[in-house]
Amino acid sequence: MTSPRMLLFAMASMLVALGLAFVGAGGMTAYFSNPARSAAALLTIALWLAALFSDANLSRGEREDRSDRWVLVAFGVIGLLNAFLPAYTDRLDVWTFGGETLRWIGVTLFAAGGALRLWPVFVLGNRFSGLVAIQPGHRLVTSGIYSVIRNPSYLGLLVNSLGWALVFRSGAGLMLTALTLVPLVARIRSEERLLRQHFGAPYEAYFSRT
Repeated sequence: MTSPRMLLFAMASMLVALGLAFVGAGGMTAYFSNPARSAAALLTIALWLAALFSDANLSRGEREDRSDRWVLVAFGVIGLLNAFLPAYTDRLDVWTFGGETLRWIGVTLFAAGGALRLWPVFVLGNRFSGLVAIQPGHRLVTSGIYSVIRNPSYLGLLVNSLGWALVFRSGAGLMLTALTLVPLVARIRSEERLLRQHFGAPYEAYFSRT
């Protein structure tokens, strides 16, 4: 189960994200006046509840790459903007495109991305940390979803963010999703560098085939 510290962090993040979306949309009544937006909010809560049953943490483990810490700030800033701006531009009908069909495509991607984001969290268990760190007894996972892609959770994050932007038909949301690639690529490089140092040849072999 999620640690109390992680639980509070996750709950605060969810409440702030939904709160900013409600403000951007002009209030809860206005936000929930659209079925697709309502579905996205309910999915946000459902994904948060599912995450409570994981062992995700913020452990620094036995060895951490602290040079990566700036990425957390970048993710936080982009996340706050992404919570508010798409809903706000949707309300003003500025930088928007498409119609209700696009919104529901967004809901589908939001759900699929959220599921893909969480799947590796359950696979890794307590080895999944919000920090770039080697945990005690860390083991390299190369089977299942990891046999196909090295960073499935980050792919899920991008798909989830793209879905959120489309729910609001938001060009600003698409730009923020693209901007997410900057800290995301930095995080991936930091993780892969640490894994190379820790696992050596087995990770190099895994890297070369995925």
